[in-house]
Amino acid sequence: MLGRRSVLALLASASVARAAAPIRLGLLRTLSPAPFYIAQGRGYFAAEGVDVTFRFFEAAQPIAAAAVAGDIDVGVTALTGGFFNLAQSGALKVIGGALHEERGYEGSAILVSDAAYKAGLTSVAKLAGHSFAITQYGSSFHYMIGRIAEAAGFDAAGMHLRVVQTVPNMVASVQSGQVDATIAIASMARPAAAAGPAHIIGWAGDVVPYQITALFTTADMIAHRADALHRFARAYQRGVADYRAAFLRLDASGKPIQDAATDAAIPLITRYVFTGDPDARQKIIDGVGYYDTGGALDVKDVTAQLDWFRRQGLVKGDLNAAALIDTGFLPTR
Repeated sequence: MLGRRSVLALLASASVARAAAPIRLGLLRTLSPAPFYIAQGRGYFAAEGVDVTFRFFEAAQPIAAAAVAGDIDVGVTALTGGFFNLAQSGALKVIGGALHEERGYEGSAILVSDAAYKAGLTSVAKLAGHSFAITQYGSSFHYMIGRIAEAAGFDAAGMHLRVVQTVPNMVASVQSGQVDATIAIASMARPAAAAGPAHIIGWAGDVVPYQITALFTTADMIAHRADALHRFARAYQRGVADYRAAFLRLDASGKPIQDAATDAAIPLITRYVFTGDPDARQKIIDGVGYYDTGGALDVKDVTAQLDWFRRQGLVKGDLNAAALIDTGFLPTR
């Protein structure tokens, strides 16, 4: 039977272990992961006994590759063809939702060049046959235009996809008239349209609501550090709740509410993006995207994405969504 001192020592040891649980989170240095910035800034991870370190990357696929290599523990990024291919081995598991395209919320704009607009490209249904900039084949942008084409009733195969590598290049190629159209987040699309050389003809979420980014981890983390993941998920949910309170409330007319909650969240975000930018507040307000309550995952859409990439020949093997998704950490929509 353990004595009082032994029990106290065990409790103290458990407390230290709990407080020292490190988790390396891979993410892009963009506005998209804002709930994580808020959770970190308000000490929600620390309150759960999780020491979260942000590891920033330049593109989506390297985040998934870093998880497979053991260089990060959790990642949040777009579910690309590359992600699904890396997940074939069973090493990656999607455990929650993040940014979601949602009807009524202006997340990603369909942006067209001034020349194309003046020539008649004034609606999503007229995109057929036009040139369209994407970062690369198998990217989330490739998926978006494919799904938009399906929803609008035209064949995406008839479009001229232009691979330009980066998101800034996508916007610049439209502004310069090198391509007819692209997709751009609101914080980039609105300034481009306001400057005159581009026009917004629609919003992706109004055409094809879908799970843009998701939270994932490794099978090894789930097998050996599930408790730390549960605590991480609880802190993340607090960040999502604060994010929704700051940016996603709408008034009776459907307009976003901006108040003290908004003002309090912005400094937590500008520690990571738009740092030192005098226009940071407006850029954040213009660019915030939709997060479901509790960081819920759109399971049906993740399945649809996997099926779409497979139909395009961009995902090989027999990976199925049931094997990829673990719903034990966060809710589903």
